Amino acid sequence: MPSPHAAPSSQEAVFILRNVSKTYTMGEVQVRALMEVELELYRGEFVVLLGASGSGKSTLLNILGGLDTPSTGTVTYLDHNLTEADDNALTRFRREHVGFVFQFYNLIPSLTALENVQLVTEISESPMDPTEALDMVGLADRMHHFPAQLSGGEQQRVAIARAIAKRPDLLLCDEPTGALDYRTGKLVLSVLDRINRELGTTVAVITHNAAIAGMADRVIHISSGRIQEITRNPARVSIEEIAW
Repeated sequence: MPSPHAAPSSQEAVFILRNVSKTYTMGEVQVRALMEVELELYRGEFVVLLGASGSGKSTLLNILGGLDTPSTGTVTYLDHNLTEADDNALTRFRREHVGFVFQFYNLIPSLTALENVQLVTEISESPMDPTEALDMVGLADRMHHFPAQLSGGEQQRVAIARAIAKRPDLLLCDEPTGALDYRTGKLVLSVLDRINRELGTTVAVITHNAAIAGMADRVIHISSGRIQEITRNPARVSIEEIAW
């Protein structure tokens, strides 16, 4: 049986983390958020990072996305050593390679859905047409609506459209269904699955919901700041089969 750490055939490691630890100092208290993490992420795979609140998974996602840096260890993205990158280099990395989707949508309320997406495409090198991005998440008929005129699920799909419009290599999602009801959450997951399959985008989803793990190629189990286990699904479960 192949190791879950081994690269799937025809895929290459885009991220390599070696002995990554992260410690935060809060007054006189030191909090160890990550401890000695060893991890690879492969091009085009769908990964679920599964763990309870406070397990360190958001810290790991932030380090992958260049929003934070490790206290010790190394993080490389292809030929970029992110550990040695300065603030300008990390900003460029995020702009050129990473899309973020968070639990809360962070849309600008005074702009329409289309205009929220256009904000990203205006600063990207080879962006998708904003209308194409909105069509891909099923919102072609809602593009001229303001966030207040959209449901929570629609706002989250606008946030996804905004994230993918710059054609990122990596899409990082932190509890993207956490604020949504069951039906809407599944709709958002189906959008993420489609982006991964059709665009070949590497997708990493943080969740505490174990049911979501079935849709992934690999599941990274995190507890107390450590990767406890990495499992590979023999086949990805369709969104219709997922229930919680």
